[in-house]
Amino acid sequence: MGLNHTTAPLRVRERLAFGGERRDRALADFRARFPQCEIVLLSTCNRVELYVARAVHEPPTPADLVEFLAETHQVSAADFEPSLYRKANREVVEHLFSVTSSLDSMVLGETQILGQVREAYEAAARSATTGASLNPLFQRALAVGKQIMHQTPLAEGRVSVASVAVDYARQIFERFDDKTVLSVGGGKMAALVLQQFAALSAGTLLICNRSPERAETLAAKFNGRAAPFEQLADHLAAADIVITSTGAEEPIITRAQFPAILKARRYRPIFIVDIAFPRDVEPAVGEMDSVYLYNLDDLQRVVLETRSHRQEAVSSARQIVLQHVEEYSVWDRQRELGPTIARLYERYHHLAQEELARTLNKLPNVSPAERAHLEELARRIVNKLLHDPVQMLRSADGGHAPEVRYLHALEKLFQLTQEPTTGDEPAPPMDEQKG
Repeated sequence: MGLNHTTAPLRVRERLAFGGERRDRALADFRARFPQCEIVLLSTCNRVELYVARAVHEPPTPADLVEFLAETHQVSAADFEPSLYRKANREVVEHLFSVTSSLDSMVLGETQILGQVREAYEAAARSATTGASLNPLFQRALAVGKQIMHQTPLAEGRVSVASVAVDYARQIFERFDDKTVLSVGGGKMAALVLQQFAALSAGTLLICNRSPERAETLAAKFNGRAAPFEQLADHLAAADIVITSTGAEEPIITRAQFPAILKARRYRPIFIVDIAFPRDVEPAVGEMDSVYLYNLDDLQRVVLETRSHRQEAVSSARQIVLQHVEEYSVWDRQRELGPTIARLYERYHHLAQEELARTLNKLPNVSPAERAHLEELARRIVNKLLHDPVQMLRSADGGHAPEVRYLHALEKLFQLTQEPTTGDEPAPPMDEQKG
């Protein structure tokens, strides 16, 4: 269950975001509520998703998951439930493989999502919320994503958030050698945007981060200068282009701050790219004269327009994903069916041998060779009787008739949850004996 950039606007996504500590607390809370279940929480700037494995007919229900999200974030379910999508069984496998392959990303071919999924999975594993279902699923998903990146042209010629930000800047400024670029925050996304702006040979590049060491590192990498975070308002007054991505839970740049900032810069235009999640800049800042504010949703619209030009690469990647989905589904089905099929054959070969022994006790003159023939006959009859239901079970299409239903029906019909009988149960009705 989850939502992403195609189903929910940024203002909804950011309210459900799981930062590192919040995610760890949420995983612990989920484990306490549903100790027999598995869960991985994936939270990025473009998506919040819960991958859950549970026993059939056991909690949590979809309603339980909605309640969990609402209580964890202190948000009304009505504010986000219309944006949720729900997937089950094979749909989950295809969706996750598409996510790690960047086919479900805002930027086709972007490589960050692979690391984000790996980090989310490892966090869940550390919290002991993964097991026999989610461990192999996520391990295969990561392998699929890696294969897509190496064997298809999906990552070639991609249009990124960073490149779109530079294109917007070019619409506002004719030259950059006399401009000051300010980066607030030092995350991976900020570094990608900084790389694009550094290529424009801006006059001054300032790196402002709560961690002076991180600021110094980025400044050295991009030939810039570290700037004290405590003097943020002064840096904003000096900057022409601002890139902000801090990871703060509340806006660090507000409308109340900006009248003084604009006055100090004599109302020269300022271009702000807010790629933080949740947002660093209050939306109202963008309503002020001389301020050009763009956030992830604004950049997304441009990126999505480029998808139509890359259909060949998408098609190639999609084929690989579907092949892996089918292979994984077959493997998973066999893993689920193996113990049940083994119990089925064990139970009915046991019954057949008991009935054969009962008959042989009434035939004292049967030779060893004849006894062997009768034992083989009993074995072959059991195998033939069970062949059709077992084949139906093995070939069941999880997308149309989930094999778990067959499993439960098989266990009920053939009493596989009980110990093998002793042969003393009542004889079947006469009309069944005639067969």
